[in-house]
Amino acid sequence: MAEKDGQEQTEDATEKKLTQAREKGQVVRSKELATTFVLTATGAAFLAFGDALARALVTNMTSLFKLERKDIFSPDALLEIVSVSIKPLFWPLFGIMIVGFFAAIIGNILMGGMVFSGESIRPKASKMSPKAGLKRMMGPQAMVELIKSIAKVAVVVTIALLVLKTQFLQIMEFSLQPLHISIIQSLNFLTDVFIWLCASLIIIVAIDVPYQYWKHAKELRMTKQEVKDEMKDVNGNPQLKGKIRQMQMEISQRRMMGDVPDADVIITNPTHYSVALKYEKTGNAAPKVVAKGVDQVAFRIREMAKEHKVPILESAALTRAIYHSTEIDDPIPEGLFIAVAQILAYVYQLEQFKQRKGNRPKPLPKTMDIPNDLKY
Repeated sequence: MAEKDGQEQTEDATEKKLTQAREKGQVVRSKELATTFVLTATGAAFLAFGDALARALVTNMTSLFKLERKDIFSPDALLEIVSVSIKPLFWPLFGIMIVGFFAAIIGNILMGGMVFSGESIRPKASKMSPKAGLKRMMGPQAMVELIKSIAKVAVVVTIALLVLKTQFLQIMEFSLQPLHISIIQSLNFLTDVFIWLCASLIIIVAIDVPYQYWKHAKELRMTKQEVKDEMKDVNGNPQLKGKIRQMQMEISQRRMMGDVPDADVIITNPTHYSVALKYEKTGNAAPKVVAKGVDQVAFRIREMAKEHKVPILESAALTRAIYHSTEIDDPIPEGLFIAVAQILAYVYQLEQFKQRKGNRPKPLPKTMDIPNDLKY
């Protein structure tokens, strides 16, 4: 198992690591797939251009075999004969070359896609180090490449022996056939050899492609510490995030506590929960929650309310309903309108009574009408 800084690289590469590797040109490739694709495409091109190539070769051979002694010593005549014999070959051979050219490009991007990276061609000291070179030559990767090379040589030799064994007499008869028949049979023979060769190499490709995917994934494996460090880079340091979250909560609480003196009423349950409500008498907006809290925060809300003479009323069920169904600056739910209206009306009447402008309000009911879906 590969190791890095004393730790085993046991974790699969993250998306960030894969992206960075791709930017550096480290993508999965299979030389065997590319080679087989080029050979297959070239063989298909031979089939497509076979008739035209056969006719061109017949014309070529006929022209060259008709050379006379006087033509050999005449540069102009020799040039004309060679030109006439080569011209018919141009388009069939050009077509085969074009197919081979594009097949070479496509074959190399079938796995890993098209990647342009200057990192892969940048000189590196490790590549020029004799020690590193010997390590690569003696390493497991070199052994795998050696096995693949031996397998390919074995495939070619096996096909050659099979062809010689089964087609030997036919090959010998080529020279006895008329020129045009001999050329056609030779091209058919080469096409068959191409097909056999490609079919055999597909077996090697079927083994090499999964191996290359496995090797690429193994090379990019990470240690547990690398994964942790990357998560910190991507998501931020957990401790730092915790401190930031705590600071945000403190700032939010300070802002919330600053709104308590402007509240119209504080509703409690009476010890664990506290909710501060404010109602803008102008407009049609519903009363909104300007502060809320439990335990210590609830206690601070009550203390600040006492300090600024904000009315504090007890209503356990209503307090819990508002606390759990709203956030800061949210209007109260529609289902609590009647209960909250009773609270605000009581506060208004109490204020009027204190100013000697009205009678003492009737006590609030001990139980408020809370919808079932808002009971907590």
